[in-house]
Amino acid sequence: MATAASATPAAAFGAKTPGPAPSPQPSPASAFPRPSPRASTPGRLRASLRLGGASATGSSSVVGNASGIHLAAPVLAPLAVPKMSGTVGSQKSVLLFYCEEMRELAEKVVARNDDIELRSITWRTFADGFPNLFISNAHTIRGRHVAFLASFSSPSVIFEQLSIIYALPKLFISSFTLILPFFPTGTSERMEDEGDVATAFTLARILSHIPISRGGPSSLVIFDIHALQERFYFGDSVLPCFESGIPILKSRLQELPDSDNITIAFPDDGAWKRFYKQLQHFPMIVCNKVREGEQRIVRIKEGDARGRHVVIVDDLVQSGGTLIECQKVLAAHGAAKVSAYVTHGIFPNKSWEKFHPDNGEGPERGLSHFWITDSCPLTVNAVKNRRPFEILSLAGPIASALQI
Repeated sequence: MATAASATPAAAFGAKTPGPAPSPQPSPASAFPRPSPRASTPGRLRASLRLGGASATGSSSVVGNASGIHLAAPVLAPLAVPKMSGTVGSQKSVLLFYCEEMRELAEKVVARNDDIELRSITWRTFADGFPNLFISNAHTIRGRHVAFLASFSSPSVIFEQLSIIYALPKLFISSFTLILPFFPTGTSERMEDEGDVATAFTLARILSHIPISRGGPSSLVIFDIHALQERFYFGDSVLPCFESGIPILKSRLQELPDSDNITIAFPDDGAWKRFYKQLQHFPMIVCNKVREGEQRIVRIKEGDARGRHVVIVDDLVQSGGTLIECQKVLAAHGAAKVSAYVTHGIFPNKSWEKFHPDNGEGPERGLSHFWITDSCPLTVNAVKNRRPFEILSLAGPIASALQI
């Protein structure tokens, strides 16, 4: 029984003798493995994954992590961005509509840029006098950049033009720009007495509700708006762009034989605040109006007119009384010549008839030049080829603004 006695206690109770220890089995890899301080070793499992439908075709970099799983970084194709319809190279192709008053200016704008195409509108009226309007070939302007050249010369023409302005953006166009060179109610920008109506604010609010186009809010181009604070009258649904006619005046002054003898005069502090930064390389004269009894008299506040060709600069003229008084006081203070420039020549009731050329007889007799732009086409037709008036066209600045 020595054999039985020598058996181990485990064998005596019938326990099985343990065999060799089994090799450990790898645990399933976690979807988000925890980082391990040990670096991966060769021969470990490698995996190539596709994430979010992105293809790993083409060149890709393989990045390893501590879990042994290696992810092939996908190469993402860039998003295909559709080309904006109506663009030709770096220039923007624009379809320009216009009201009848602005036909001549519209034709000049198109002549300045081959990327601007002229389009027309049929302007008719019903028997009751209300507008009967038609936009020809409306389906052909879809996806195009569209602009409208307006003239709010009187209340009677505003409604029909607003009807077109509100209709064009809804024809699935890429963008819409309204060019309104002269903002007509700009001089009615404030209340001086309870009950006054600031019609500048009214018109600004109307234009602020132009419908958006496929490209976003409509743009509005205005030249030399009367009061700088009026830019804040417009709402956030329209993008106003305020341009100036002063650059074309400066170009004209450079062409004068006495261009080195020019002095700029402002009829009041308001005109100086508006324009002095654009004309600061010229000598300047600032005038102001003072009241003496029942009369308002223009005086020179600062500056010297002696021996100079003085050019009076303002944003607009109506009756012309202030400009004539400035002319007289500058002549009395020794100016060799006096000329004038305004961006908007309104001249109600033919007030342009007050201005006469000097005919080389001195500034006491009249003006050497009176420059106005073609922002007010009815005035342009009245004073064309009549001295001392000369028209400086906004066609170039408008063509440039349409490429913004």
